[in-house]
Amino acid sequence: MSSENSNQVNFIRFALEAKVLSFGEFKTKAGRLTPYFFNAGEFNDGVRLNALGQYYARALQESNIQYDMLYGPAYKGITLAAATAIALAQAGRNVPYAYNRKEAKDHGEGGTLVGAPVQGKVVIIDDVISAGTSVRESVQLIRAAGAEPAAVLIALDRMEKSGTATEIGDKSAVQAVEQEFGLPVIAIANLADLMAFLTASSDSQLGAYLPAVKAYREKYGI
Repeated sequence: MSSENSNQVNFIRFALEAKVLSFGEFKTKAGRLTPYFFNAGEFNDGVRLNALGQYYARALQESNIQYDMLYGPAYKGITLAAATAIALAQAGRNVPYAYNRKEAKDHGEGGTLVGAPVQGKVVIIDDVISAGTSVRESVQLIRAAGAEPAAVLIALDRMEKSGTATEIGDKSAVQAVEQEFGLPVIAIANLADLMAFLTASSDSQLGAYLPAVKAYREKYGI
């Protein structure tokens, strides 16, 4: 991880302060007991969403990916794509964005896509990649519109092998997406950044979680 004021460090600090990132003992959907939990649903007011959009925008700018527009898969991705588009506009780059409806509309303009016409190189924006279903659906919609998926941009890469507590896959959901679609996945921060943050922290309470995070990574990490 880079300097003390890198986008990754600032984002982790922000996520902790917003109680989006918590430490303790939690059970994942896959049935694994994890020492940390990330819940993007807690970015639930104007100040937090404004800051979050700026972290996404910086991560996208620092990646040097070539893109023409943003796409947010329903539901969480809609807000995230909008917040990122606003942050990019504030930074001097005005890009269009679109999103999908879960159910096709049979009146008005119809269809499942809303917003700017989906064309050119498209960045898909979501909170995390768990099973990869949302990315798969997004890629299909973007390609069906005649556009090209350029990258997936997420908040946190858990760097964790797929599967359950007992059946552990050979790659992470992020790696699976990268291999299946040939798409780069950009994360604002990842588990390695989080571990470096805990190692460097002067807060003894935070540092106390490091052994549990290390053990979890040794068991399930990539």
